[in-house]
Amino acid sequence: MRLWRTVLLLLLAALVAALAWHWLAADPGYVQVRLRGTTLETSVVVAIAGLLLAWAVLGIGWRLLRWPFRAWGRSIKRRGRERLAAGLTAFAEGDYAQAERDLARAAAHEAFRAPALLVAARAAYERGAPERAAQALDDVGARGLRAADATRARFLVESGRHADALALLKPKAATNDLSLRGWRLLAEAALAQGDTQAALDALPALARSQSLTADTQAALETRVLAAALAAAPDATRLNALWGGASRAQRKRPELVAAFARRSAALGQVLAAMDEIESAQRREWSDAIATAYGELGAAEAGARLRKAEAWLALAPNSAPLLTALGRLYAQQAQYGKAEEALERALRLAPLPAAWEALGDCRTGEGDHAGAATAYANALRCARGDATVALTPLLARGPIDTRPIAFEERSEHGVPRLPAA
Repeated sequence: MRLWRTVLLLLLAALVAALAWHWLAADPGYVQVRLRGTTLETSVVVAIAGLLLAWAVLGIGWRLLRWPFRAWGRSIKRRGRERLAAGLTAFAEGDYAQAERDLARAAAHEAFRAPALLVAARAAYERGAPERAAQALDDVGARGLRAADATRARFLVESGRHADALALLKPKAATNDLSLRGWRLLAEAALAQGDTQAALDALPALARSQSLTADTQAALETRVLAAALAAAPDATRLNALWGGASRAQRKRPELVAAFARRSAALGQVLAAMDEIESAQRREWSDAIATAYGELGAAEAGARLRKAEAWLALAPNSAPLLTALGRLYAQQAQYGKAEEALERALRLAPLPAAWEALGDCRTGEGDHAGAATAYANALRCARGDATVALTPLLARGPIDTRPIAFEERSEHGVPRLPAA
């Protein structure tokens, strides 16, 4: 098809040329040019051909005149690229002093100025020279202003100055003048400062850009929403946040637990129980089971019955057993509470189980045992060895060695114990 189109165009051009020649042959025209007593006479065809030839000669001459300057410019750009590449390589290798030198030379070329100074600022910061890093960022100019602001914020966040980073980024966010890194740093700084609204405002820009992987974006959203739920000042704000979350977000165990805890703290225990029980019906989660035992004393009897029923679903869940222990203790059933917590500690050394055991011993009046249990909770959190707990009445000492339960697959088939 392409060949036929080319042939057709050539035939058409030949036809036009033949017609034009026939038309000009009948009357080739006449051109006369007089300049200072000199007269030039020729036909229109020759005049046009002469003009085209003169234009071609002038074009070639201009290119020849520009060639040395263009070659010089190409040489300068090539050296700039080489210096930029050398600086980036030195930075990646950790040779920050050499990186600074190479990048400073590369920054002398306007085309490479912004990226060279941005990396040079990072190299200076890594060397422990924040003054030079700040100067490099100041010299970036308007072309790299958003990147320079993000780099400044990154330095502040890494040094723990989250309030300063937030003060730098929030005005830029108000005018939508932040880079994608700036939006992410704004979320991190806002979370560190407890400004959950600023962190929430940063999420849509990151979601639209799709600059993060799906898992990373989901993890950031979960952290921000969990913090916002935990900091909700009243039930109206809490329900607005929960209602504004997507269906997928409302299924995440961390968010269900955060909503339930805050809802219970605001006096909406039934709403908290409903969300947790619905989530556990969809898919079992130890994190949600833990939250179920931390909703306070309200509706403890109903929650205890539900948690006992869950044992058939997750007999090896140490968080569920810990929640059971808390609920038994709230009902003053200290014997059952200790049995559940003992089983939990055999399965996993959870600080929360030791803490609940301390609460249980406090209720029983064993203050020395409670002090030991609380101390064990701290030791367990630090990864240190725990101390044996003094026996209570006729009960033997708590044995925290692992015990075995029958494990079944998702199809109900028993699994063989691991070798």
